[in-house]
Amino acid sequence: MHSPSFVACHALPCITVNTLAIDVGGSGLKAAVLDAQGEMTCDAVRIDTPVGAHPDAIVLLLSDLVRDLPPYERIAVGFPGMVRDGIVRTAPNLGHDAWSGYALGRALEQALGRPVRIANDADVQGLAVIQGSGIEMVITLGTGFGTGLYLDGRLAPHLELSHHPFRKGESYDEHLGNAARKRVGNRKWNKRVLKAIRCVRALTSFDHLYIGGGNAKKIDFELDPDVTLVSNAAGLKGGVALWRD
Repeated sequence: MHSPSFVACHALPCITVNTLAIDVGGSGLKAAVLDAQGEMTCDAVRIDTPVGAHPDAIVLLLSDLVRDLPPYERIAVGFPGMVRDGIVRTAPNLGHDAWSGYALGRALEQALGRPVRIANDADVQGLAVIQGSGIEMVITLGTGFGTGLYLDGRLAPHLELSHHPFRKGESYDEHLGNAARKRVGNRKWNKRVLKAIRCVRALTSFDHLYIGGGNAKKIDFELDPDVTLVSNAAGLKGGVALWRD
């Protein structure tokens, strides 16, 4: 019996699959095409998010935004809320009631003609930066407050911790979102972020915490050795991981 033979990749044409990564944010809509390793094959494109617009209008804007990007075979979307099976459950920072129950996955598949996978935007950002060992957590500081939790590299079911009571009967979102930062100033906001880190540490006993989002750069206190700031580009680069079985 002949033993199995294997042919090196250079001897046969290699199949590459590119992923269109979309990051739906409370302040911006961003997109880029990623290669199989999650690296961008082009510069990211961005427009401001029209907060309060109907979801159908957002889908049309995304279709226009990605029109001139390189070819891709599939789509990954990070969304600022709870999404299950491509259907939006919550979208607290997008300002339109029609998001509740909206079949975003199907709408994008129809508009762009490619299969779509969607997850919470903080979950996607974490997939780009976690090391895959132990309990890892990501928090994002932007328009709102996002979280993602992982065990040995596997994404846990998403929890909308942002709407859980944090202090004085109000939520993490209400105390740590960008509106709150502008209202109370960076000094007081940083104290709140430090308290939030202590709270999520007590809740999860994480082995490592990653902090991303547009306001991560405004942190002015010394971080513990098991806490790391990460690039906001991870919100796009993590999209390829949604297609890894």
